[in-house]
Amino acid sequence: MIVYGIPNCNTVKKARVWLDENGFSPEFHDFKKKGITAEKLSEWCEVFGWEVVLNKKGTTWKKLSPEVQQNVIDQKTAVEVLLQNNSAIKRPVVEVDGRAVLISFSEEQYSAALK
Repeated sequence: MIVYGIPNCNTVKKARVWLDENGFSPEFHDFKKKGITAEKLSEWCEVFGWEVVLNKKGTTWKKLSPEVQQNVIDQKTAVEVLLQNNSAIKRPVVEVDGRAVLISFSEEQYSAALK
């Protein structure tokens, strides 16, 4: 299991605590330090949809220029923006056996998917 995110994100913290408390010991991939690939982002977009992977509610998205925001019209353009602004990725993303299974954090979703 791999948890992708950034360590100071409250949602990532909640997910990691839940995983630890429920007996999981995931590897943590800090995409601020380790980066993220276009291939990985595309995989996640295939699973969750690019509109979900791109966090439009976050500060990073809101700080982007209107021109940049308006140019995000599909998966390809979303991935391009996310590569340049990885704090705009919805997080955390949890992969099990190399497959993305969860995005963001909800105790109910984690329980259903992982127990």
